[in-house]
Amino acid sequence: MPTLSDFSARAITGEERDLSAYAGQVVLVVNTASQCGLTPQYQGLEQLYAGYREQGLVVLGFPCDQFGHQEPGDETAISEFCELNFGVTFPMFAKIEVNGEGAHPLYQWLREEKGGILGDAIKWNFTKFLVGRDGTVLKRYAPTTTPDKIADDIEAALAA
Repeated sequence: MPTLSDFSARAITGEERDLSAYAGQVVLVVNTASQCGLTPQYQGLEQLYAGYREQGLVVLGFPCDQFGHQEPGDETAISEFCELNFGVTFPMFAKIEVNGEGAHPLYQWLREEKGGILGDAIKWNFTKFLVGRDGTVLKRYAPTTTPDKIADDIEAALAA
């Protein structure tokens, strides 16, 4: 049975990153966008990361331009936007696709593990997946679920 550690992705800075680097941590995987009505969630995601990082939480941001062309920039523009506007310090990755034939293998797996309201398809930017310390998907959250609403589940996963 696959776990998060079986995947890799290109970091926003260009190098390939093996996600096994996050083994043993609680991971919140989020598809993000810079020009979305939900973009202010970056602030809440950063707050979660800052608040729980020492206990073993990591947030992984995956920019995606599949929803309303709301992530039109390149990796440099995305990185600068996140740092300047929201002080993002959690790991960000290169732009990917989350649905369709070109979907990144990580997202193919996440969608298979936890379907949503539209079957397994990702509905919109800021869909979130909580992955436990063992690398298995615990929960999926709708784009409109704000990061602060996930804190209790994160605390439970960190304590497990």
